[in-house]
Formats: sequence, C-alpha cells, structure tokens
Amino acid sequence: MTTEWMGIIVMYGLTVLFAIPLGKFLAKVFKGEPNAFDFMKPLERLIYRLGGVDETADMTWKQNLAALLTINLVWLVLAFVLLLTQGSLPLNPDGNPSQTLDLAFSTAISFLVNCDLQHYSGESGVTYLTQLSVMMFLMFVSAATGIAAAVLLFRSFLPQVSETVGNFYVLFTRSITRLLLPGSIVIALILAFNGTPASFDGKDTIVTMQGDTVGVSRGPAAGFIAIKHLGTNGGGWFGANSAHPLENPNYFTNMVEMVAQMLIPIAMIFALGFFINRKRFAWMIYGVMTIGMLVLLIPTLFSELGGNPAIAHMGVSQLTGAMEGKEVRFGPLASAYWSIVTTIISTGSVNSMHDSSMALSGTMELLGMMVNAFYGGVGAGLLNFYYFLIIAVFISGLMVGRTPELFGRKVEAREIKIASIVALLGTLLVKGGTALAAWLLINYGDADWAVKPSAWLNNPGFHGFSEILYEFTSSNANNGSGFEGLGDNNFFWNFSTGIVLLLGRFIPIIGPIAIAGLLARKKYVPESAGTLPVDTPTFGLMIFAVIFIITALSFFPALTLGPLAEFFSLN
Repeated sequence: MTTEWMGIIVMYGLTVLFAIPLGKFLAKVFKGEPNAFDFMKPLERLIYRLGGVDETADMTWKQNLAALLTINLVWLVLAFVLLLTQGSLPLNPDGNPSQTLDLAFSTAISFLVNCDLQHYSGESGVTYLTQLSVMMFLMFVSAATGIAAAVLLFRSFLPQVSETVGNFYVLFTRSITRLLLPGSIVIALILAFNGTPASFDGKDTIVTMQGDTVGVSRGPAAGFIAIKHLGTNGGGWFGANSAHPLENPNYFTNMVEMVAQMLIPIAMIFALGFFINRKRFAWMIYGVMTIGMLVLLIPTLFSELGGNPAIAHMGVSQLTGAMEGKEVRFGPLASAYWSIVTTIISTGSVNSMHDSSMALSGTMELLGMMVNAFYGGVGAGLLNFYYFLIIAVFISGLMVGRTPELFGRKVEAREIKIASIVALLGTLLVKGGTALAAWLLINYGDADWAVKPSAWLNNPGFHGFSEILYEFTSSNANNGSGFEGLGDNNFFWNFSTGIVLLLGRFIPIIGPIAIAGLLARKKYVPESAGTLPVDTPTFGLMIFAVIFIITALSFFPALTLGPLAEFFSLN
C-alpha cells in the first residue's frame, strides 16, 4: 500500500517538475522569442502561405473569434461526412460499417470540441481511416484551439492599451508544431515500446485459457493514445479506453499517460506568469487550483481504499479496497487518482469504470466537471478560471468600496454580465438536460420509440439518476467520461449531448475572449497603494470561495438527488 501511495505522489511531483520549465518555454513560443524549436519556422511559414495567413498581423478579438469559429465549422462538416461514409472508404480491414446520422452528429461534434464523448465502441464503431483522419486530427486541432484561445487572454493582462489581442492562426499553428506534435511523438514511442499496437493490421485471434477463440482489435493506436492524453482529449482507441491492456499495458505507461494529461494544463498556468511577467499571480492561480484538486482527491482516495460499505455489511473483507471496475495492475489508489485528475482537467479518459466508483467518489468526479476550472483542459482550464476571476474581482472591489480593477483596468458592468452569463450557462445545460431526460423517463418510459426511454438505464433509483446527471455534466465540461450503465447510442442522447457539447465548448471560449478584448482596449492605470492586489493568498481564497459558492448553489440540489443520496443509503 505504501508503494501505491508513493506512486501517485511521484506522478504528481513529476508533472509539476516538468510543467514549470515547459511553461517558460511556452511563454517564449507565444511571445515570438527565440527558442529551441525555431527550426520549425520554415514549416510554419509554408502553412501560413498555403492558408493565406499574414503571420505579422494581429487581429481584434472579434476577428480572432470569427477565425476560430469558422475553421472549426469547416472541420465539423468534414468529420461528419467522413463518419457517414466510412464503411465504404479505405483502411477498414475489420469491415466496420458507417455511422448513423445521429451518431455521426454526436461523434463529429464531440471530437471537435475536445470532449471525445463516445457513444460507440472504438473497435467496431469507426475505421482506421476515421480514427486517424477524423478523431486523431480533431484531437490535435481542438487542443490547439483551446491553447490559442487561452493565449489570446494573456495579452489582456499586459499594460499596453491595444485594439488587437494577437493572431489566432499563428498561436494555433505554433501550438501544434512546437508542442503537441513533438510531445505526441515522444509519448507514442514510449507506448509502442511497451506493447501498444502501432500497425495497420486488422484483428488478430487468440485462444483463451478456457479454449475460446477471441478476436483482438489492433491498429495504429500508439500515436492516437499519445495525443488523446497530451491534448486532454480522452477518446479511446478501444472501447475500454485506458483500462484496456493494449492502450495502457502496465503501471509505467499508466504513469506516462497520467503525467501527459496533466502536463500542459499546469504548464499553461506558469506560461501565463512568464508571459505577463507576474509569477506571483501564476502561483496564486496554481495554488487555488491545487487546493481544489486536493479537496476532491483526498475523499476519493480514502473512499476507494475503504471499500464498499454494502459488501462490508455482508462480512466480506476488502483488504485491497473497492476493486469493482478496476484493473488489478493499477489498484484502487492509482485508479482513484486518475478518476479525479481526468475529470478536473476534462480529459475524460478512464483506467477504471467510473460507474463502479463509490458514491462519494462519483460525487467528487461530478464536482470536478461542474467546476471545470481546477487545471481544466489545455487552455480551457484558464478560460473557465478567467470568468471566476472576473466575478471575484468585481465582488472584492465592492467589498472594499473601490471600483473593481484587474491589473490597472476597470472591470465594469459589461464584463461582469458576460462572466455571469457564462458561469450560469453550464448550470442551465446540465440541469436542464437532466430534467428533460428524467421527465421523458417518467412520462414516456414505455413509449414505442426506436429505443424505449425505460431501456436507457441499467440501474434504477439514485444511481440511475446519477448516470443521467453525469452524461450531461460530462458533455457540458467537454470531458467525455461516463457512467456507462447508461444506454446512450440513440437519437435522444446523441442529439441532446451534441447540442450541449457545442454550447458548453464555445460559449466559455467566446465569453472570456470578449472580456479580454474589451479590457485590452481600456485605459491602463498604474497600480498604487490603493489598488486591490490579485496575486495574494487572500485574493486566492476569495476566488476559491466564489468558485465554491457558485458551484454549490448551482449543483448541490442535483447532487443530493443522485450520488449523495446513494452515499447515505449505502452507509
């Protein structure tokens, strides 16, 4: 057990150890300063020339948003068409069929928005062509979109008054050429040398110890799995995701994948500090996010280690903790650690089945996605944290009787309205979707549809409600993990989650970039003795309180009906 505790401590320690120098490197890359990857400039210039991009021209926040949304729309259409026709296209050695209209709608949106919520099994639902040209491609560009959007925020913290906030295309391209691509190559090599498939061969057959002949899917999975974690995407090449022995062969690969998915979200915090030359501010943000992670992680670790109370009441010993839905090669602690990290940073990959988590663990996993600002996805974590920051600045200014200011710029009604709308949108999407699904179950449970609503749930009562709540929470947070007792490959879930995925991704990007653009245009007033400092532990406590209050007021009733009710019923 001591070894298991040391394993998760080492995983987190290595992540922070690598994240600080990576943050410094990223600040140089995005500021255009000389760095070790300048040899990529010829390739970048070729990309700009082919795309008709002027790399020296900055754009306004509106122009950047238009560029971001337009290019994402193009990718969405291409992905949708390929998924609808994949069955008749090349690179399909296993003969997998094309996706249905509603499933292609959900899948294309899901991978576009960095969620990778899968209502299909990777072995049978897609082909090698779409795994690479749709899923893997979108993993790179969706991650780069989030990173570029976050860097557009960085400019608003600088003292210069500016109508422009950077060039999305340049930031997007550098995110891929200097970070995501080289990092993925390194991780893919590690995985391939540890047993993850990296070929285009079709299924192989093995004979089990029981004498059964079983088909085992393969394919070029190593590169796919590398970017799925480095880019906090999370979609699995195989249906069981990183619980599958070919996606995650051993404890070493588990550590590599764990560090990979945390690395960029934490590095982006330090990159902000280096970019605007305010390291104390970055450490304050890191402190708030880390405390938030620990508040969720510690109860989960002890809950999974303690085992299932219902089994304990039967007099059955659980010396190894709650092992249902977990891989023996990882154990309860590494699985619990993964489950919290993957939900707070919106990766959504799993090395155990979250549907089998203890009720308290499920509560913590849901809270991590509901906050969606403790590290968060690549770039998206800072975007979500930003509107909490604006709200905290506004409230703090009112409390001390001063006009709210953020680094010398006044935060006024327009900015706080945008931040409030973004903060409340997630509540509407999650609770509204959950309420609609529950209403359909109650009133039309046996309706003669393609799939009866009563067949959605494999678990009744509190846990069934949690499965519905988890699906919409995961969609809104662009997470992608799920309580897989839910039957979700049908029109209702494909369509409803697709809409939530789109709104849950792009509104939290549009809102913060709009606020940043508005603040960048305002007159800068040098800080004085009367200026509210936003880089102190006291202000960090204020932000944490704002996050806690908003999340608690928004979601506590829903949690009470689901995982909390299940927790108390078990105990």
